[in-house]
Amino acid sequence: MKILTTNYISCAVKACKSTSLSFPLHFQDAVLVQEEVDFKPEFITNILPRIEWEALKITAVELGFTTLPAQKPEATEEAPLDPQVLKDLHTLLLETQVTEGKLVCANCKHVYNIHQGIANFLLPNHLALPLIMITNF
Repeated sequence: MKILTTNYISCAVKACKSTSLSFPLHFQDAVLVQEEVDFKPEFITNILPRIEWEALKITAVELGFTTLPAQKPEATEEAPLDPQVLKDLHTLLLETQVTEGKLVCANCKHVYNIHQGIANFLLPNHLALPLIMITNF
């Protein structure tokens, strides 16, 4: 599971939809693997406006990455993004993968297990949306 993915997911439990504590999900017992990917600064520059920066900073610190700037970098025509910041974001977002571990909701404490790089977001029956029962009279 690439770190970029985690910036777009929140807890799937219905009760968590109305609280800000359901995002970001927090890593526990994460096993990280670095997989080299071709560096494309244009991709990072284009995806940056869609990144929830505060959530990314939380995730980065939880995983041991401390090189992110405090404020979300923004490029202008006069001042393009710092190449080192682009490289650091590339390493974190695209080259870092969590192969084993857990994602935990800060609100309900539900645990989403990660196995072989795939997070299991299926909810147990008691947390899933209730089904409408149809009965015949």
